[in-house]
Amino acid sequence: MPQQPFIFYCQTTEDTKALAFKIGRVLKGGEVIELLSDLGGGKTTFVKGLAKGMGIDSVVQSPTFALSQIYKATNGRELHHFDFYRLTEPGIMAAEFAESLDQSNAVTVVEWGEMVHNILPKDRITVSLSVPGDDEIRKISIDCRQEYISKVL
Repeated sequence: MPQQPFIFYCQTTEDTKALAFKIGRVLKGGEVIELLSDLGGGKTTFVKGLAKGMGIDSVVQSPTFALSQIYKATNGRELHHFDFYRLTEPGIMAAEFAESLDQSNAVTVVEWGEMVHNILPKDRITVSLSVPGDDEIRKISIDCRQEYISKVL
């Protein structure tokens, strides 16, 4: 029986970063995180917190135009951040993405992953961000193995 996703409500962008920071602290490398949301849904904000939790001091920016960014932590881990929003066909980026998935020291994060859905591993962390009402509260649904969240909570 599939596990129910874990649901969190974040009132501010700082709350979103704090949640992602806690997750980033427990990642070892080799994990794949798929981010789902509408435009402006908080994906880059989430990645900023994740990077800080992994020990990355670089300024994290959305890779919408660059398509991918690699950030290095002081402990040898890396954060590979992909954004396929602007693509109609993955082309060579699919090969770069697949290569990233094979790096045991890298946490791979993908936005708009429908483009490479056939490459995404089944064992991934899926983070869905939404704004369920008229206010700015974010609903963050995390679908993953229990071990990740139990270390966070």
